[in-house]
Amino acid sequence: MNTKAIFFDIDGTLVSFETHHVPQSAIEALRQVHKLGIKIIIATGRASADLHEIQDIPYDAVIALNGSDCVLRDGTSIYREQISKEDFYKVQALARHYGFPLAVETDKGIFVNEINPTVIELAKMVNHPVPPVADIEKEFIENNCCQLCIYCDEETEKEVMAQLPGLSVSRWNPYFTDVNVAGVNKAVGINKFAAYYGFEMAQTIAFGDGGNDIPMLRAVGTGIAMGGASETVKAAADYITGTVDENGIQNALIHFGII
Repeated sequence: MNTKAIFFDIDGTLVSFETHHVPQSAIEALRQVHKLGIKIIIATGRASADLHEIQDIPYDAVIALNGSDCVLRDGTSIYREQISKEDFYKVQALARHYGFPLAVETDKGIFVNEINPTVIELAKMVNHPVPPVADIEKEFIENNCCQLCIYCDEETEKEVMAQLPGLSVSRWNPYFTDVNVAGVNKAVGINKFAAYYGFEMAQTIAFGDGGNDIPMLRAVGTGIAMGGASETVKAAADYITGTVDENGIQNALIHFGII
């Protein structure tokens, strides 16, 4: 396998939901991968500035905010797709109508219009501080925003998104869903970096565990689902490895002869 690049989701793939750390086995494996000249690119729903748990990994670039913000590790922008003011105001009105919290993810960080048990539970799940309550309209206008977060269940999501043709969702847990410009996902980011670095899709591998990883797993040459992934995610993959806590990344890289 002439692998040129490997893409990794973070939460549930690189970072354990149990320990909130990257297993040492994965760190050592990715250091070996990088020494071979293979690009390591993070593909996450998080912002590119929110990667403190993976600083020991020698990654080259980040597909952040589900493909809407692609940057090199030094911060150089490769691609960005921002949400329009018109669509933001539509989502804000729907959040008020349905009564769910709404967050904006900007260059300054994540801000939410209100806090409820769902917002708190999600922060605990990823071991992050609860987002500060702010005037999210002001934050949206004054800063770059490529992603919104709506804290609602899937049934409400369907009703809301039916009214937002210019936007799409990426859900990786039952508590909330990320909202981006329609057509933007992690596979879009992979294509941007394939053009930037000059590699073919057949020369790529991706690891993921969430629903927002499905486009990525289908786009690459070899899609690998983590053992903790849902059956839907596993069905989109070419190979299923162990969970992050079972050294799933290291074992898959050995299985495919990468290390």
